[in-house]
Amino acid sequence: MHFQRALRFAISSHFMCQTRHLATKLGIAGVRHVVVISSAKGGVGKSSTTVGLGTALKHLHPSLEIGILDADVFGPSIPLMMALEGKPEITKQNLMKPLTNFGIKCISMGFLMEKESAVVWRGLMVMSAIQKLLFGVQWGPLDYLLIDMPPGTGDTQLSIAQNIPISGAVIVTTPQDIALMDARRGATMFAKTKVPVLGIIQNMSAFVCEKCGHESHIFGQNGAKRLAEELDIELLGDIPLDITLRECCDSGRPIVLTHPNSKCSQSYQQIAQKLIEKLSKKETQKDLQN
Repeated sequence: MHFQRALRFAISSHFMCQTRHLATKLGIAGVRHVVVISSAKGGVGKSSTTVGLGTALKHLHPSLEIGILDADVFGPSIPLMMALEGKPEITKQNLMKPLTNFGIKCISMGFLMEKESAVVWRGLMVMSAIQKLLFGVQWGPLDYLLIDMPPGTGDTQLSIAQNIPISGAVIVTTPQDIALMDARRGATMFAKTKVPVLGIIQNMSAFVCEKCGHESHIFGQNGAKRLAEELDIELLGDIPLDITLRECCDSGRPIVLTHPNSKCSQSYQQIAQKLIEKLSKKETQKDLQN
């Protein structure tokens, strides 16, 4: 009921602000960096990458405060991958308190609806829900808020890019040509909305046979490397196609925490450290300019 009332209010207030195309973006209280994990194509592993990077950041630097916002209103995956369920508590300020597991704060539409129900909304309702998930949550203090974006370049992406300051975007793709084509569209969208792209992650880069060690490039080879060179952005790393990663996602046991020495986990940790260094450098440059 709290969320439904807040959603009706959001339709008459936040949407009006968005339609005026306000130049000033509102920061999320208590959040230091916002990083969006995105791709214009579905099924490339944005959610598993978000969880992998979030848990890697926490594993490498336990003192960091990490949050994950599941912005896929129609197909939320974070509750399953983070082994979380239940409704968020509401504070006296009418803000939702994120659910927490593995030391990471999470919010998702999956917490606000029944497991088997489907969200059947038009664009206005979707944007209003996103506004509530951004500004109607007691996020702070957070060092990094990772936003798991839905596929596409539509209402949700524009609502987030136009309303909050984003430290950077990470584009996830597979080496497959059809995925690379959509990843290029995602990069174009961020360029148009003036969101800096921190780099590309190539997911499902190769499958290594457990018995013989043979490496198979099921979805193609070096596609993301070629795209990164074309767009003049960094290839942050490769995540292999690994059955253990799939099992960990399905069981809500993040691979970085359960198999920290696996190739997948090592890749997530290396990429997470790169993100810390990139954002720290941007922060330093900003301070010098001011």
